[in-house]
Amino acid sequence: MPTDPHDRDAVITGVGLASCLGSGVEAHWTALNDPAGFRPVVDTNSFAPAIVHPIAPLDLDKQIPKRGDQRQMEAWQRIGVFAAGLALDAAGVKGNTELLGKMDMIVAAGGGERDYTVDEAILSGLPQATDKGAFLNEHLLGDIRPTLFLAQLSNLLAGNISIVHGVIGSSRTFMGEEACGADAVRIACARIAAGQGDLMLVGGSYNAQRPDVVLHYEMGRLTAEAPFAGVWSRQANGGGLALGSLGCFLVIESRAHARARGAEPLCHIAGIRTDRSRRETGQATANARAQLATFQTDIDRASCAVISGASGVAAATQEEAAWLAELGLPVRATATALGHGLEPSFPASLALAAMAVQNRRLFNPLEPAEARMEHPLTQALVTSWGHWRGEALALVTAA
Repeated sequence: MPTDPHDRDAVITGVGLASCLGSGVEAHWTALNDPAGFRPVVDTNSFAPAIVHPIAPLDLDKQIPKRGDQRQMEAWQRIGVFAAGLALDAAGVKGNTELLGKMDMIVAAGGGERDYTVDEAILSGLPQATDKGAFLNEHLLGDIRPTLFLAQLSNLLAGNISIVHGVIGSSRTFMGEEACGADAVRIACARIAAGQGDLMLVGGSYNAQRPDVVLHYEMGRLTAEAPFAGVWSRQANGGGLALGSLGCFLVIESRAHARARGAEPLCHIAGIRTDRSRRETGQATANARAQLATFQTDIDRASCAVISGASGVAAATQEEAAWLAELGLPVRATATALGHGLEPSFPASLALAAMAVQNRRLFNPLEPAEARMEHPLTQALVTSWGHWRGEALALVTAA
């Protein structure tokens, strides 16, 4: 019996998104299309002078019903498990033990939270130490609790999703900032195309409301400072990251599997490529051009827009902006709306692209540099240029 050549297409059937704009697809679509204009949600006081996009209040009981489960998770895990539950609900697989039993999971995650008292003591004492190496080794060995280290493990997010939501297929956890989120999606799509799986839960989470991560990027002179400006606008003042607390998971499955269970796809991931360069002048652009060339013939320029994952960090963002100007397509920068969430930033950009393609229109401009799109939207190019390394590009089309 002949098979449909599109049976192995990777389609998105569920989106779970939690950010500063709220939780769920409807809350985000409403905020992005406010008739009065987009209003960013930022915290300029807690980590001043750095800017952070705080997570909106979440009704955790709806997705993590046991208070004991909530208590044993750190904030980044609660955000991720909550977003995963939203995605499972949206895809219509929540509580379906047969489907969850064969659902594979690919998670993009960093480490957990730190012992701030120990960090402060080390940072305060290190400049005065005679033998800095010995001082550092002594305090790292003696002050940091092994149990705290275990609580930081990246694969705990996948473990908690399995415990709370019953996703018990294979599980993989990737680390590597923006690039790991893009590779998580790429590998999910490749496994579906190869017939190595039919149903995937893919995504990650990030808690930006932590003194240690703000300090980390501040020491690299990478953070944006108040007053808030959008990703493109802040380049005039040197650019920078405005970190965002973010959780995003996608249910990605083969078109045949979705059809068989009566699920309506939101969109089709028609192509995805990932790469990395040393970020010497022009290398990231060369990667992007090569990636675009692999599905250039599938793009309908009249109905296509760009959902950019640009971080705001000056060098990468300015180079990406120049490349996007060559394309001449309407652009929206995800990080202006959600903040930059590192590991889940690419899945979140895909989520916004899925919403837009499903609704057949691009959401409103987020800042003056972004043009309106009057034509119906049927395709979106989704970019991810990591703040330091990693370039990815995906083509999302109507289902």
